[in-house]
Amino acid sequence: METSSSSSNQAYEVREKLAQLEQSLLQATPNMPTLLRDIHRTLKADPDVVSILTEEECSILVQGLKKQTATEIATSVTKKKPKKALSKMTLDDL
Repeated sequence: METSSSSSNQAYEVREKLAQLEQSLLQATPNMPTLLRDIHRTLKADPDVVSILTEEECSILVQGLKKQTATEIATSVTKKKPKKALSKMTLDDL
């Protein structure tokens, strides 16, 4: 069973890696994948650590993931126009 001391040590490690990740984001250093991997391993080993991270720390992690994977996270959902049922179509629709 994990102790709270273990969780605090892991939280400290994650925070240290997040600080390094933030510097990597600013300087485009090659160790970003290693930092992201280490953070992932720690959070996977003790998911409770996530609950004590601040919004800013979570944001640093998301920014690092976005940069490393070259992806953009969706911020809204686009809705498709509803299609007319074939039975309601007229020649004017064609």
